[in-house]
Amino acid sequence: MAHNAVFVAIEAEGPHWTVKADTLTAGSGRGVSDAVNEAIRAAILRLVDNREVDFGAYTGPVYFMMHGVRDEERARELAAALHAALYDDLEPLNRAVPPGS
Repeated sequence: MAHNAVFVAIEAEGPHWTVKADTLTAGSGRGVSDAVNEAIRAAILRLVDNREVDFGAYTGPVYFMMHGVRDEERARELAAALHAALYDDLEPLNRAVPPGS
């Protein structure tokens, strides 16, 4: 919060992992555009449909969370892609969760 940065983390939950992101830590001036939010939401829903994350995912626009990620490496990949997307770079998200997948 002191650096007005988006909070992104992964957390072990038994044999699975959770990816979390919170834009409130970046301050009141940091919002997520509708286009970026829709891209993130669509990616998370593809992950749910593909059973890569659990059904109860939070899809924004302020708080994002994905439970049930199968391993740490995939959780880190998704966290990095989510972080980039929240700073308006959708390319890592599109690589991690290709549209139409």
